[in-house]
Amino acid sequence: VRRGISPPRMRLLMLAGLAVCCLSAPPTFRVRFDVETTDGPGSFEVEVHPEWSPLGAERFAALVQTGFYDDTRFFRVIPSFMVQFGLSGDPALNAKWRANQIKDDPVVESNKPGYMTFAKTGAPNSRTTQLFINYVDNARLDGMGFAPFAKVLGDGMAVVKKIYNCGEKPNQGQIQNEGNAYLDKNFPELSKIVQATIVTAKEEI
Repeated sequence: VRRGISPPRMRLLMLAGLAVCCLSAPPTFRVRFDVETTDGPGSFEVEVHPEWSPLGAERFAALVQTGFYDDTRFFRVIPSFMVQFGLSGDPALNAKWRANQIKDDPVVESNKPGYMTFAKTGAPNSRTTQLFINYVDNARLDGMGFAPFAKVLGDGMAVVKKIYNCGEKPNQGQIQNEGNAYLDKNFPELSKIVQATIVTAKEEI
């Protein structure tokens, strides 16, 4: 004979399910970028919101934790648009991650000034490692599938706006294939990321 679940046990199961649901939702976290710009050494922090772009936030965390963005350059800078980065100085790492694309996330937040987004090609599901920070309101990108996943905190944009304006001179194909050897030889003045690290709760206090 099949017996029903008693009301107290049912309540316990519902509470357990709610707890699992809440625990599975990834929390907001921060990442600090230590950089060298035209003003010298500096830093800025971004606050990552997985609920805006779950797959993007997950990929970004994985890249930061493996040190992918350390010792990389800001290679595309358009003051009336955005600043782009996210190609490794190691060609082998570029090849590895280029073959590991992630699926698109729905666009939840708009590409506002200071919001950070994965770059992609015109093809679907083509995000890999490249990121950009919006200098201006680029809401027109929303309809093209560019989903922001983080925002620059506090006065961090003052640092971001000191990134050397190289325009679009560095060739992305050569960066992919030659890494920092190509950039340091041909564009030694580029601003760079010294290190990107996840900020711990202790550091936030």
